[in-house]
Amino acid sequence: MSTATDVRSVTTEITYLAPGSFINRRFVAPGAEANTGTYEPYAVTVRDGRPIKEQFNLDAHGFVLAHHQSVVSDFLDKAQVDTVYTQEVPELVKRLTGADRVVSRGWMVRTSGDLLKGARKVVGYNHQGGVQPPAAEAHVDFTTETAEAVARWTYRDVYPDAPPFSRFIAASLWRTFSPPPQDWPLALCDASSVGPDEGTSNTLVIVDEIPDRDGMLADLPPEKSNIQATIFHYQPHHRWWYFSNMRPDEILLFKFHDSDPASARRVPHTAFRDTSFPDAQPRASIEMRVLAFFD
Repeated sequence: MSTATDVRSVTTEITYLAPGSFINRRFVAPGAEANTGTYEPYAVTVRDGRPIKEQFNLDAHGFVLAHHQSVVSDFLDKAQVDTVYTQEVPELVKRLTGADRVVSRGWMVRTSGDLLKGARKVVGYNHQGGVQPPAAEAHVDFTTETAEAVARWTYRDVYPDAPPFSRFIAASLWRTFSPPPQDWPLALCDASSVGPDEGTSNTLVIVDEIPDRDGMLADLPPEKSNIQATIFHYQPHHRWWYFSNMRPDEILLFKFHDSDPASARRVPHTAFRDTSFPDAQPRASIEMRVLAFFD
């Protein structure tokens, strides 16, 4: 049986927040994203978890690979995703987590291919249900404070008459729908290799088009009122994994935050350039943010 020490691995670069970066914001517009912070690439080994996929679980590592055949025939068909996939995902997440209630909180397609060429300015852009480039720096989509706030207001709005929840998990359900192997697969950092005090907040700013550098650094309303992600400095103890040759009938579920301190809390993740397969195809993937609540 394969073990974590003898699986194949890829030597690549992962982008981390550089030391000294102090104004950290992520501006997102249709088909484009830009950070104000300074980032640097670091040489990293990413191990291929496919031969030992059964050894990964949410409680210990913060992520899991599972089989799921969606009835969606085209993930670029917004109507199908909105009406069908948003119903499939909560049931799947309930099965994988044991949660009593699960809410879908928006989705995004990401691609390294040509789909972004048609991106144009959208008045009132809301950053969901569209097509964006892969996010290529080590990050978690929420801070602890953002995750707790989103969980509270979501539960209040969706389940106003339900008893209080005892635990929640904020997570992403991710799948690729492009042929394997993918040129920019998703790397996941084992949650047990991430210290509890690591990370810096990165404020999400949704705009119709990306402003110039001066505009990105201008004064904003209180930044805590925006969704904030967590970005990370390089640490040699981070253990990175990916699953090569992912198929459309496979999904990754990984945590942004788990309110249970006894379980794996969060999984930094990023796209990375995989040059180990000479016939790699442009990646196209879909991610669905979810909140799982436990009575």
